[in-house]
Amino acid sequence: QVQLVESGGGLVQAGGSLRLSCVTSGRTFSRYALAWFRQAPGKEREFVAGISWSGGSTYYADSVKGRFTISRDNAKNTVYLQMNSLKPEDTAVYYCAAGWLASRKSADFGSWGQGTQVTVSS
Repeated sequence: QVQLVESGGGLVQAGGSLRLSCVTSGRTFSRYALAWFRQAPGKEREFVAGISWSGGSTYYADSVKGRFTISRDNAKNTVYLQMNSLKPEDTAVYYCAAGWLASRKSADFGSWGQGTQVTVSS
């Protein structure tokens, strides 16, 4: 397992941007698929974006496609989520996750960060 620490959350107005970062520990970072999930109050955790171990493949939930971009820097053991054109419905706690399989299912990720709050005001 790896340890993951998210940062970059905060309060932003609708239409604004934020960039989340997730720094991981461990020498095998470059071998993991990574993903961002989010959980709003009273709702289940949902997939947001994922990236393969090489960074060559990215995939997104329909609700964020065209607005969010996931990327990774294996030299810095860091994965990013650039969020543009934010909407109030993007308000949630955002989690990064690491696993061996590029997937949209939370069960396929064995390591999770503690989460960072993103709040979008209207």
